[in-house]
Amino acid sequence: MQIENMEVFNLEGAFRGMRNPMESYDKSDSRYEYNRFLKTGKSYILGEKDLILAQKLIKAGKDHRKFMRQILVSMDITASMSFWWDIDTYKISTEKNSTSRMHKLTSKNCRHLTIEDFNWDHITQYRDITLSHINALIDTLQSLVEKGQSVMSEAYQIIFTELINDLPEGYLFTRHWTGNYEVLISLLVARKNHKQEEIRDFCVKLEDLPYYNELLASK
Repeated sequence: MQIENMEVFNLEGAFRGMRNPMESYDKSDSRYEYNRFLKTGKSYILGEKDLILAQKLIKAGKDHRKFMRQILVSMDITASMSFWWDIDTYKISTEKNSTSRMHKLTSKNCRHLTIEDFNWDHITQYRDITLSHINALIDTLQSLVEKGQSVMSEAYQIIFTELINDLPEGYLFTRHWTGNYEVLISLLVARKNHKQEEIRDFCVKLEDLPYYNELLASK
C-alpha cells in the first residue's frame, strides 16, 4: 500500500455553499492566510463558526452534510485488487484511472513478476509456487510472440486468459483516485477497523488530510 500526491480542492466553495440554505453568509469566518510553503502562496483557513456549523451538519447525517461531497480529494494509490474491490463499495462521484493488466502485464519485455509486484510480506511455499506459475505463463506468451503468433491468435488468447484468471488478488495496481469527503467519512465509519491491513493503512493515511479531526473524525 502506497499513497502519493494527495491533494484537496474546493474547501472555500464547499463552505460557502454550506451557508446557502439559511443565507447566513455574514456569519462565515473562514479566510485566506499567507503560506510561503504553498505554490499559491496562500492557504484557506476554516473559521471557528464555520467549523461549528459543519460539525452540526455532519452529525445530522448525509442529507444535511451535502457540502462534504463538494470537498474534492485526489491521490495516487498503489494497492492490491482485493483493496480496490473493497474501496469500490464507496462510490459517490468517484473516478479512477489505473494501470492495466490487459495492456501492461506483459508489455515490459514480458519481464518476470517478483514479490514487489504483490501485496505479500513474505514468500511462503504456496506463494512461491504461484509466482513460478504466473511467470511460466508469461514465458509462454513471450515464446508465442517470438514464434510469430499474433496476440489475437487463439493460442495466445488462451494463455493470456489463464494468466489473467490466475493472477492473485494481491497483485498491485496504481490508480489515480478522485473522490470527496463524504466518501471518506462513510469509509472511515465502516472500515477503520477492517480486518484487511491495506484498508486499515489507508484509513490511517487519511489522517494527513486537511481538517481530518474536525470533519472526517467528528462524526
